[in-house]
Amino acid sequence: MTAAPPSLLWFRDDLRLKDHPALIAAQAEEGPSLCVYILDNSGATRPLGGALKWFLHQTLTQFRKSLDEHDGECLVLEGDPADLIPRLMQQSGARKLFCHYRYQREAREQDDKVAAILNDAGCEMIRSHGTLLRSPGAVTTKTGTPYKIFTAWWKAFRELGAPATPKPAPKKIRFESWDASLKTQTKGSATLSPLDLDSALLPRKPDWASKMVQYWEFGEEAAQEIAHDFAKGPLSHYGVGRNDMAAEDSSRLSPYLRFGVLSPKQVWHICADKGAKSDREIYLSELGWRDFSWYTLFHNPHLPDRNLKSQFDKLDWQNSKKDLAAWQHGQTGIPVVDAGMRQLWETGWMHNRARMIVASFLAKHLLIDWRKGEIWFWDTLIDADPASNAVNWQWVAGTGIDASPFFRIFNPLRQADKFDPEGDYIRRWVPELSKLPDDAIAAPWDADPDTLKKAGVSLGKNYPLPIVSLEEGRNRAMAAYRKTRAS
Repeated sequence: MTAAPPSLLWFRDDLRLKDHPALIAAQAEEGPSLCVYILDNSGATRPLGGALKWFLHQTLTQFRKSLDEHDGECLVLEGDPADLIPRLMQQSGARKLFCHYRYQREAREQDDKVAAILNDAGCEMIRSHGTLLRSPGAVTTKTGTPYKIFTAWWKAFRELGAPATPKPAPKKIRFESWDASLKTQTKGSATLSPLDLDSALLPRKPDWASKMVQYWEFGEEAAQEIAHDFAKGPLSHYGVGRNDMAAEDSSRLSPYLRFGVLSPKQVWHICADKGAKSDREIYLSELGWRDFSWYTLFHNPHLPDRNLKSQFDKLDWQNSKKDLAAWQHGQTGIPVVDAGMRQLWETGWMHNRARMIVASFLAKHLLIDWRKGEIWFWDTLIDADPASNAVNWQWVAGTGIDASPFFRIFNPLRQADKFDPEGDYIRRWVPELSKLPDDAIAAPWDADPDTLKKAGVSLGKNYPLPIVSLEEGRNRAMAAYRKTRAS
């Protein structure tokens, strides 16, 4: 009796075994599954930023260990999927490729290209929905046009009921290891040799990620535990706790969702019956915002690099390289802004309230094009994805769908007073100001000389003076905004 051929299981941003529709579909086949992950260097999709590569390294390492426990192996390659996938199919004898849908235009086009090549070879690509709560086509207006306001989209989303219950991993997973001879076959200069994860994904000179590892745990089991701990603890007071910048009340699940170590349906159902209803609904709506971001990107593929409100194409951005560098390195002289940017640099993550503050400061007080900030976040955040990164930047800048109006300019001092009233967040990330009293730490330039001296603060020497007056920056931003409306 001839053994059934294997199928190919192509992992992307879905590095888990539980609630994995593509894996479940592949395991329904008679033959075993061969697993592959491809670091795409074709130029068809956006290259991962440095922090994303670092977190991917940790995640892939743990994922491969979990596959090993099931006698499986994840072959990790680097190259063009449109070249590598057909070769793997041919050389392994697989006739079916299983994966999840991707929703950004470039990725969809790449998948369609792979599907067409396989179809010509008599093979089949089978895609499942497995990375969002619902696919972008599931929530529609009565006229069939896309929603542009989150609240309306969210109402329609909730009217569909709860997202589907996540499915467990198959009880018996039939994986197969790659044949050693296949992994070393070459075609011209291209090779199927496994990728050296360390050299491909980890920073070397300098190793700027050395501090980040202490802030994170990796792998599916760790992510599940973090989600359950959040649901049993901080979720109960999330409405208030999520804005306390110094507290540990954020879920911190975004990196695991970014790489699919957890599915959003898993997180939804872990939290669905926990905590007070008001707190729970706020958190569930944030999961919804993630879906809405992908929905927005699906319908607006130029979101990461084009103003969705075209009037802002006329905005007179300043784009000072000096001011941008000060912002990037947490040296603006505005403590709450610098705290956020330094937290980002050390941990690869930033508190959500801080993200809004630093983004508003860049786009409005400094009047630097929001796309400069989007690029920086793409390179330094471990949770940056094509949809949320772009939607959130355009929301803060006032240039996108459902955006905060441009004239809503966050005052960093009021934000610090409200969300870091005792200065603990600033003290943690801007230690040179740590000895300042609570009433002086948010605006040290207003402190009297004796207070600064006692705290060991010398403005312009061991901590910078503000690179822009908050009033001057606000007035400049408003003048630029009025100009776009007059032209």
